[in-house]
Amino acid sequence: MTQELNNKKVAILVADGFEQVELTEPKQALEQAGAQTHIISPNNDKVQGWNHFDKGDEFPVDVTLDRANPDDYDALLLPGGVANPDQLRMQEKAVRFIRSFFDAAKPVAAICHGPWTLIEADVVQDRTVTSWPSLQTDLKNAGANWVDQEVVVDQGLVTSRKPQDIPAFNRKIIEEFAEGKHQKQQVSAAR
Repeated sequence: MTQELNNKKVAILVADGFEQVELTEPKQALEQAGAQTHIISPNNDKVQGWNHFDKGDEFPVDVTLDRANPDDYDALLLPGGVANPDQLRMQEKAVRFIRSFFDAAKPVAAICHGPWTLIEADVVQDRTVTSWPSLQTDLKNAGANWVDQEVVVDQGLVTSRKPQDIPAFNRKIIEEFAEGKHQKQQVSAAR
């Protein structure tokens, strides 16, 4: 694979309960493309993955959310799983961290239930997105145009529905993260 992402640093924000394959496969694809990835979490040392309804593996936290500086990263990846984004969207620091990527026009990718955090960060209004189908009403109520497609790109925001979409998701996140900042990614300061 080409080294399209050399010198790019990608933050992967997760709490316990993320869908393991939605972290491991994109992380591997990003690293194979030359990116440096950091698992960022409110947890101090480890974070617990899940394989659907069963506990998966534990992963070391590279940087705690308290110490993470969004200015140190070129892009943000938000894996899904039900418990993970539900926890993150209730933590003001996590929501601010996510929002800062949009304020800086940096690319962001979210899969499955990951877009729940985007709603809380108030960054989906007037954007075309996809997600796990159960989030479509939440996303529509937040002003998004929800579509049922394997991957959607809207000015640097990449979204996908489920683990089966990961190959298409990975191709698009590498492409968008390589492009870098998207000025239309920025959201109105009035929000």
